[in-house]
Amino acid sequence: MLTKLRFPVLFLFLFLVGCRAGGPGTPARTVAQFFSKYENREGFKATEWSADLLQRLALVRAAKLLGGSDLTNAITSIRAARIITFTPTSGSARDLAQQGLRDEAAGILRNEKYQPLSTAGFGGSSYQVSVRGSGDKVSEFAALGQLPDAADSFVLVSVNGSFTRSQVETLAKHLPAIVQATK
Repeated sequence: MLTKLRFPVLFLFLFLVGCRAGGPGTPARTVAQFFSKYENREGFKATEWSADLLQRLALVRAAKLLGGSDLTNAITSIRAARIITFTPTSGSARDLAQQGLRDEAAGILRNEKYQPLSTAGFGGSSYQVSVRGSGDKVSEFAALGQLPDAADSFVLVSVNGSFTRSQVETLAKHLPAIVQATK
């Protein structure tokens, strides 16, 4: 009798586990999956910036006025950037924030071998910046933070390019203003 029940119980268990793994609560495994998973949901806004010539020229001009050569060099090194912001607009959206949205993104960065960069001295920025690269050369960086004017908000910034650590630190100082401008 026990052997007759073993197969149907095992099948039911595997079926239920498979349903849970395919549901909306499944954590993303990469930064790209995170953007795909959330960019069209209520309360989220995604912005993508590619390094086309006119945008780059405008940013370099602004960087020269604001921050000097480190910021200018950092901006010219950007190949692509994505920003996703989240502001709870309903009860279900607030539930999402409480379910660990920030923890999910932080876990992705750990799993993808991003290394935390000290956030001390980033002009009071509350962003946690992590980098991926080799030595002083950084090929990608990501920043997790919160919008200053919204409770339970969330921000993930993902930038690809060719930077030094000091250039990333310089860009991190200006992240809050950049995110606010894209909001």
